[in-house]
Amino acid sequence: MDEMNDLTAHGQGRSCVITRRACFSSSHRYWLPELTEKENYIRFGRCTLEPGHGHNYELIVSMADILNADGMVLNLSNVKKAIKSEITQQLDFRFLNEAWPEFDISQTDGLLPTTEALVHTIWKRLQSHIPLVAIRLYEQPTLWADYLGNSMDAYLTIRVHFAAAHRLARVELSQEENEKIYGKCARPHGHGHNYLVDITVRGTIEKRTGMICDLAALQELVNELIVEPFDHTFLNKDIPHFTSCVPTAENIALHIADRLSIPIKTLGAQLHKVRLQESPNNAAEVYAETPQLEAMPKSLEALATH
Repeated sequence: MDEMNDLTAHGQGRSCVITRRACFSSSHRYWLPELTEKENYIRFGRCTLEPGHGHNYELIVSMADILNADGMVLNLSNVKKAIKSEITQQLDFRFLNEAWPEFDISQTDGLLPTTEALVHTIWKRLQSHIPLVAIRLYEQPTLWADYLGNSMDAYLTIRVHFAAAHRLARVELSQEENEKIYGKCARPHGHGHNYLVDITVRGTIEKRTGMICDLAALQELVNELIVEPFDHTFLNKDIPHFTSCVPTAENIALHIADRLSIPIKTLGAQLHKVRLQESPNNAAEVYAETPQLEAMPKSLEALATH
């Protein structure tokens, strides 16, 4: 019994997921030599401009393994060294198009250093050093990519914002009944929120463009179908769907998913998830891809707070 206690005293033999954060600053340019200047600009917009543009990247590396006798998945000093030597030391203050051979577009198998392509390449360079389960790379606070080690499949998330008012009340109930259910949120004149909406799409990284889908087209689609119609509205009165459906955070997230699923398919991607944050204390998430659900919680749960 004592021997068994010794083995498990520090959690030895139990599994755990840990994360490590690292940052680097790099620049990149989107330009394909097989396209004309006009074609490049139509495809990539201002990202084609020389000599490129830069970002402060934030990398979140998620690892899983069995705890050792010291109560650790891995020695974090070794993790830090691996990430520094294999990734940040090679990319920090570098021009990504020239930093790694994977991004040499003069070669037929070269691809552009998009967020998706970069997170995929980082995985390939780290996987022999640490037991990866997921990697997230923020290009900016409103744009990030996740990779779970599934061939060329990756996830891309954009964050948008709109301000709107709503009232939580069922039309078939009395004011007193509604207040029993929804509390102050049932007050007749409503109240407002600054909503943050994260739209996550899944797709295959194109071997040349490095993209899951046309990012500019995705942003335009979300702006046209969600931000512009919803911003500065009273949801119950201005959005037809909510004249008969209570605009809870859950229902708003569901409605956004319903509005986006088919249009996003026309871009060559799949809507994976909609996360709507109503306030710092309240958010709702809707997964649009039922077959993919099992892949997400275990692999990305540790990244969710970043």
